Amino acid sequence: MKRTLAIAFIAILCLSMFSAYAPKVIAQQSSADWPMFLNDSAHTGATTNTGPTKPVKLWSYVEGHFDGSAIGSSAAIVNGVVYVGTNWNNSLYPLYNNGNSGNIYAFNAYTGAKIWNYSTDSAVYSSPAVSGNMLFIGVDDNVCAFNASTGVKIWSYATGGQINSSPDVVNGVVYIGSKDNNAYALNASTGAKIWNYTTRGAVESSPAVVNEVVYVGSDDGNVYALNALTGAKIWNYTTSNQPLWSFSNQVTSSPAVSGGIVYVGSVGGNVYALNASTGAKIWNCFTNPSSFDGGGYLHGVQASPTVTNGVVYVGTVDGNMYALNASTGKQIWEDNIFRVLSSAAVTDGVVYVGGYDDVYALNATTGSQIWDFPTQNQIISSPAVFNGVVYIGSQDGNFYAIGKPSPNVFIIVGAIAAVVIVVAAVVFLMFQKRLKTKPISPAPTPQNYTAVSSVQPLKSYRNKD
Repeated sequence: MKRTLAIAFIAILCLSMFSAYAPKVIAQQSSADWPMFLNDSAHTGATTNTGPTKPVKLWSYVEGHFDGSAIGSSAAIVNGVVYVGTNWNNSLYPLYNNGNSGNIYAFNAYTGAKIWNYSTDSAVYSSPAVSGNMLFIGVDDNVCAFNASTGVKIWSYATGGQINSSPDVVNGVVYIGSKDNNAYALNASTGAKIWNYTTRGAVESSPAVVNEVVYVGSDDGNVYALNALTGAKIWNYTTSNQPLWSFSNQVTSSPAVSGGIVYVGSVGGNVYALNASTGAKIWNCFTNPSSFDGGGYLHGVQASPTVTNGVVYVGTVDGNMYALNASTGKQIWEDNIFRVLSSAAVTDGVVYVGGYDDVYALNATTGSQIWDFPTQNQIISSPAVFNGVVYIGSQDGNFYAIGKPSPNVFIIVGAIAAVVIVVAAVVFLMFQKRLKTKPISPAPTPQNYTAVSSVQPLKSYRNKD
């Protein structure tokens, strides 16, 4: 009995150890999580995680049931959970609702199972940032914080304009821009405003934060460097001498910071490299702006540059993806992809980016196309790479997981399952063995019964005639 109890105790202990250990193992696989737009606070867009080698759809989620649904938000991925915002233009369907609406979702990164969603009264164009167990995102003209595990809203802060900018979260502070012409710093725990800086145009650019400096672009044509603690301006660089109202004056691109240099694009068609300390121009590369007249999606560089290993990767509305030498701005290669509004993700020698209606994987050294994955509409969302999968949304209303999870995940889960099965089998066999070897009670002895001296003959009950 003692031996059986000991075996049972060991089995339970093993099960509890593995159940506690499994999440930690998966968390280690998440060491290269993608917690915000372009992965890190510097917005380099680079990761040590691996991407998919083939364009296999792992899963997809359809937002809404009509053509008005779209996904322009880019995903954040933390601890095996994917977070993304969506929008649905209900004004196309006035019988259902008037205006825009959207959702914020949390999905299981491996299966696509929905964990939670939060319905908004407005479209969500901002991309989420996750820090600790809190998710931060722009919803209409509000900056909102949610419990990342449950989707319960914790606080919101109202700005004076729509928020297309995506938050950057550093040292307990949320940095974000708004179309009310301001860049904001908010307390991450409470939503209280720490400071705001007013520009002369909408701030659609997403701030990058490095060494207590906030770098952000404005539709007034300037790139700003602001003190992260006080909001005081350190420097600004004017990208164009065009009038303020000119579309070619806008900096909707988000800065990427690497090696003391700020890289950013402008709607006027230039990619700039600026000294991070002084704002002095190091170089600029002029791309071919669209020949179409007007603004919006028709001009220049609206995607954000990504930078790694001394190379800047950026797409343009002219239909090209460029690789530029980060030190000199000299073009290394270009690849024609129609109307690139998506920002790239770079890992393991591959550039992942959304084209007009395809997701592409390009060789980072040569620009040659490795594969493409078609969607049904243009792609504004930027890819996030996690554990062998690219996550990206499309204006076709679908959010896609492209690729297959790293085999390591299956190996870990399989190993845990195998150990549990072995332990259970050992316990079962031990119990079976004990049942077979259990002593049998002795047979009744004669003294337990009343002795019978003789056998009496049966009486005949036949009638006597």
